[in-house]
Amino acid sequence: MASTFFRRLGKATPIGFGGQSKFNGFRIPIGVIAAVSGGISYLYCYSSPNLAHLDEVKADAGPKVALKSDKWLEFKLQDTATVSHNTQLFRFSFDPSAKLGLDIASCILTRAPIGHDAEGKTKYVIRPYTPISDPDAKGYFDLLIKVYPEGKMSQHFASLKPGDVVEVKGPIEKIRYSPNMKKHIGMIAGGSGITPMLQVIEAILKNPDDNTQISLLYANVSPDDILLVQKLDFLAASHPNFKVFYTVDNPSKKWKGGVGYVSKDMAVKGLPGPSDDTIVLVCGPPGMMKHVSGEKAKDYSQGELSGILKEIGYTEQMVYKF
Repeated sequence: MASTFFRRLGKATPIGFGGQSKFNGFRIPIGVIAAVSGGISYLYCYSSPNLAHLDEVKADAGPKVALKSDKWLEFKLQDTATVSHNTQLFRFSFDPSAKLGLDIASCILTRAPIGHDAEGKTKYVIRPYTPISDPDAKGYFDLLIKVYPEGKMSQHFASLKPGDVVEVKGPIEKIRYSPNMKKHIGMIAGGSGITPMLQVIEAILKNPDDNTQISLLYANVSPDDILLVQKLDFLAASHPNFKVFYTVDNPSKKWKGGVGYVSKDMAVKGLPGPSDDTIVLVCGPPGMMKHVSGEKAKDYSQGELSGILKEIGYTEQMVYKF
């Protein structure tokens, strides 16, 4: 059943997800604004020494939790699907009576052995990823991973076959979302930086009591690089509080979206204005981050706000960098 599900998703890419039916993609003609990332060359969910790690939930406190924040655990690969020319979907399974234990918005750490040091001890590559499956799903989680030619971890994932395992630890909390915490959430994502945004988007849209307005500006290299476009289009078409704007660096002849780098004017048109009731989430490659909001500090804390968001008038309290 899982194999059939993944084959169907692979053929239908970009895909509808999270148990949705298969949709014919369509673009939302809502004042598309131009912006672009400087190329997709990095994974964007960083761990930080000053982020709160969630305490392990005890067995008598509620549902069983699959993750542990202080221990590497093995999760078995159930199936895979091709999503784009350089992106794959991976579904990992665990005890179906348990839930993953991920809050909105959090990521997990993955690790893989890459040889031994001079003393014979195993060396590991460690990378963070944000699952795109529903955090409340029991028995599985899905990772959407862009495979880079020189990416040690992404190449490791690409080599996996169903039945293989990956070591996982977490969760690592990024920003604690609660319903209606802000009237309007703006988002700027580049490439696979869409994954933490999708976590927040789906948490809002599946809650009928959450009235938060969401504006997503999603930048990619080309139309073929846009991940989960059918899912995003469906969500925007079926929820009036969610608007999505696409932009690419290398448009096709039929492309009708935005073209060019993110500018102050583009952000003003596509995002909510600076306000105590507004927050803008940013996740993308280093070049985009530097231009839009400034990069995170070397210790992975938020760092100083700069870039076009500062020029528009946002403060550090109004912006969160994944």
